[in-house]
Amino acid sequence: MSTWPPHVVRSVGAELLSGCVALFAGCGGGGNGNASNASMISISGTAATGKALANAAISIDCTRGSISVAADANGNYHATFSAELPCIIAATSGVTTLHSAAFAGGTYNITPETDLLLTYLAAQLGTNESALIIGFAVNTRFQQTLENQTDVLTAQAAVVQNLQQRYGVTLSTPNFLTSTFTVGQSGVDSDLEALLARGAIDVNGEPDRVAVTLMATAGAANPIATSPGTGTSGTGGTGLGGTGGMGGMM
Repeated sequence: MSTWPPHVVRSVGAELLSGCVALFAGCGGGGNGNASNASMISISGTAATGKALANAAISIDCTRGSISVAADANGNYHATFSAELPCIIAATSGVTTLHSAAFAGGTYNITPETDLLLTYLAAQLGTNESALIIGFAVNTRFQQTLENQTDVLTAQAAVVQNLQQRYGVTLSTPNFLTSTFTVGQSGVDSDLEALLARGAIDVNGEPDRVAVTLMATAGAANPIATSPGTGTSGTGGTGLGGTGGMGGMM
């Protein structure tokens, strides 16, 4: 039997209870400890194939956080939500589905060019676009690569070079991922129309399988280096080219 006065027992019990509540809150409620890495971000852009993906369903899935919105009649979309970058973006309209990625807040288009960009990046990581998208939520190397602006933009430049060499199209807007554009005007949209005319885009508005094979071959020839002992990606293997794998494609 306790020999402490009742008021002391009550006081100690209250302090222990208070400490337990504070400890639980400090631990993020048992599972939300990483939520502090999330912040409000805004992502917008245009979904198009040479024509607008009017009213397309847009899904944005990030390392943490996701949202679904609808594009307008001109293919434009906008989303503001709490998330941890990077994100993979998808636009679906009818039988057409295209993908893109965001390494920061801002403008990120969704076009056959951005879909080819993900194909190239996936090949650099030793996989394909579908596996990259499916594994993104749990694969830290995929996440680290897509949040690395240098890796993404170097891959973009390689896509531009390979499209020019294979299809003879010199893009007026090589920064097709983040350049604002309007369907029906010169720039990204006119580049898409040129690629469509040369066969790089199929009748559904998706990258032609020859273009997909081209980017997969080129990306695999330029793998992204992984820093020893860290598992993080570097830019050592992202040099332009991939043309050694294009001989059979010409």
